[in-house]
Amino acid sequence: MVKTLLSLFIILFSMQVFAQDSLIIKREYANKQYVNLYKENADFAYTSPYGELGAPSKYVINGRLTTTYMLLGSYKSPIAFSIIPDFTVRVRDEFSAGVRTPSYRLGFAAYARLNKNPENYKYAELAFTHHSNGQDQNALNQDGSVNTLTGNFNANYLTASYRFGHLTPTRVNESFYSFNHRLGLQWYKFFRYEPALDLGFGFTRLLYNFSLRKYDQIERNAKSKPKVKTEKETWRLNTEVSYAVNKIPAKNLANLQKRLNAEINFNYSFPFMNNVFLMAAVGYYGEDNYNIYFQDRYGYLRFGLSSGFLRNRSKHYDN
Repeated sequence: MVKTLLSLFIILFSMQVFAQDSLIIKREYANKQYVNLYKENADFAYTSPYGELGAPSKYVINGRLTTTYMLLGSYKSPIAFSIIPDFTVRVRDEFSAGVRTPSYRLGFAAYARLNKNPENYKYAELAFTHHSNGQDQNALNQDGSVNTLTGNFNANYLTASYRFGHLTPTRVNESFYSFNHRLGLQWYKFFRYEPALDLGFGFTRLLYNFSLRKYDQIERNAKSKPKVKTEKETWRLNTEVSYAVNKIPAKNLANLQKRLNAEINFNYSFPFMNNVFLMAAVGYYGEDNYNIYFQDRYGYLRFGLSSGFLRNRSKHYDN
């Protein structure tokens, strides 16, 4: 009887330990996979000849360089931290090909995993960002207009986001899709900012982003090497919408022309491309987000190349 009870105790104890170990493994796997999600959901960098077609100014080339440095992305923690540098320049179509006022953004982001299933993910994100243009002259000209040549621009803001999405089951042809959403709120007035922005800046914005992505299995054969299949993101459709809800002089809350910023862009990667897309975008700035140009509003087209952190894994296979 004693041996039976002892055996039963050992079995129950072993099951409990196994269950705890399994739970730990699941958590560690989720933590690792979520770090990849944080990077995949980051904004793309791009290079665009002629820049925003339709802008009041003409450009030779525009470029955005951004990445994500994961300071903390451990498989042991559901919390992660990153530094996000984000630099945008517009080279003007003029004799000197000047840039004048680049946009420098430096951000810090914290992420919190909200579930353990990376294929139906949910996480929260809080970011602080400093935005300036490297100029130190008066933001306003003597006539009261905004100095877009050498005028100072500086602002700091918080962005709180809830991100969620899911992967579809793999199809017969080994392709699958992901649906990705972001709901957010952006605040500026908690921090110091250039006083000229009181002329009419979107200090508080509601954000919504949606991204549809398609993944395929690409066969790659090389001489003297095993055959592999690479999981490649073939294309990505992004939509971005933000709407200013703070008080703006002479602009009521329903004034779409001033308050709305929106863009839809399509990014396609040929099989021979590695971590790069052909990019085409159409959008509208009610408030141009290029620093001191915040009073400009216009529709635009943009074409070029884009890149980011992409889902791209390889695996060996046999015939």
